Amino acid sequence: MIKILIADDHAIVREGLKQIVAEQSGMQVTGEASNYTELFQLLSKDAWDIIILDIHMPGKNGLEALKVIRQQYPDLPVLILSMYSEEQYGLRSIKAGASGFLEKVSAPEELVKAIQKIISGGKYISSGLVDQMANRLDSNYELHKHDSLSDRELQILCQIASGKSAEEIAKELIISVHTVYSYRNRILEKMNMKSNVELTQYAIQNNLIKL
Repeated sequence: MIKILIADDHAIVREGLKQIVAEQSGMQVTGEASNYTELFQLLSKDAWDIIILDIHMPGKNGLEALKVIRQQYPDLPVLILSMYSEEQYGLRSIKAGASGFLEKVSAPEELVKAIQKIISGGKYISSGLVDQMANRLDSNYELHKHDSLSDRELQILCQIASGKSAEEIAKELIISVHTVYSYRNRILEKMNMKSNVELTQYAIQNNLIKL
């Protein structure tokens, strides 16, 4: 039996994933976490065959959690399942040690296929990610401005571009409004921009947010 641990802050998403898994023989969701703290409490108490991890969680995000998992549980495979696009987090997830990346809009059968491939020892990488990796190997490839951002900075850039206020971002990430503004100023400086409007236009042009 493949034991699966789901880490996602939305109960509805967790229930949906459980239903998909329940329809498969030899798989079972045996643990659920809604945040970073709950995830590592569960990891310290039991063993799982694979983690399905959302990037967007309260407090420390999924990529931060992934890096700690790689340090503490190096042999435990992690499938990133995210509302964010491959353009945003696909390569970052694989570089951070994920065994695969899927967008939440993917079909249920694709999720099952990803779990099966990862459990068999492989990595689940979409054709889109393969193209991105190939492009990075091209000597003529030019990095995007957002490639210089940290994972947290990219997350906040996308939230700003989605129209969220500093107060909303602070509440979601469990940080202060002052910290949000500090991140915003750092993002503007790194990307050589002057306003949220410029950030939003850039995010749309580079498929970092979905309209």
